Amino acid sequence: MKTLQFLIHTNLYISLGAVLLTVESQVQLGMKPQWHPYLFIIFFATLCEYNFHRFVTIITRKDALDSDKHSWVKNNEKAFYLLVFGSVAGFLVSVFLAKREVLLALAPLAFLTLFYSVPIFRNKSRTVRLRDLPYLKILLISLVWASTTVLLPVIQSGKSYPMPETIALIAERFLFVFAITIPFDIRDAETDRRAGLKTIPTLLNERQSYLISYVALVAFSALSLFHFRENPAVAWPLCLSAGFALVVLYAPSIRRLSLYHYAVLDGTILVQSILVLVFYYLTI
Repeated sequence: MKTLQFLIHTNLYISLGAVLLTVESQVQLGMKPQWHPYLFIIFFATLCEYNFHRFVTIITRKDALDSDKHSWVKNNEKAFYLLVFGSVAGFLVSVFLAKREVLLALAPLAFLTLFYSVPIFRNKSRTVRLRDLPYLKILLISLVWASTTVLLPVIQSGKSYPMPETIALIAERFLFVFAITIPFDIRDAETDRRAGLKTIPTLLNERQSYLISYVALVAFSALSLFHFRENPAVAWPLCLSAGFALVVLYAPSIRRLSLYHYAVLDGTILVQSILVLVFYYLTI
């Protein structure tokens, strides 16, 4: 349990999920799964963004360290700042070694990610980040995750993939990430209301917000079944992962777990990727 908590608090857990999701995309695109060096970009970019976002939060909001969400940082400040430095250094090295085409394609997503945490302008009362714009936070998260984990393997391969197939894969990934991200906004609904931030749960109630998650998972399953109708070794693990995510979202006993958001919900990403890889190796 201590190891899991360490991986979660340092954001190594979610960064590993991003890497596995990118490897999953290789399989979905018909490639052989490979631990290619470009996966270091995904790993360090995720690690850098999540820790940098936390860093900006505690710098701009002095009371943030007193919250449960940032208690690990308060108790491990030196380790946290070392982690921030290491993740930035790792990202810069991986970028330096990356192909020019990859960097050009990921540049717009990088700017979106940066300004998700960094203020883009200041009004009379406060600074405003992209995540502060009405209903944009969850859409940005889903879009960046979907586009990055799909486009990077496509570009790196140097092959020409049909645009409809690539768009379909991004849409499926978007729906899955969107579905498992809504509960994070539900958790933060009261804080967001006090801050004047408009999200789906601040507009709707908790039950309606979860219903949107269920609909997104059903849409994800339907699109995946249609997209991979001639490749059941990919279609079935995707649908199984959607079923697992549905149980995780629906079951009250699971929702009450102390690590529900960061271990269980984020863990659905790892479950999906592992299922796809297991089915791949069982059927080759």
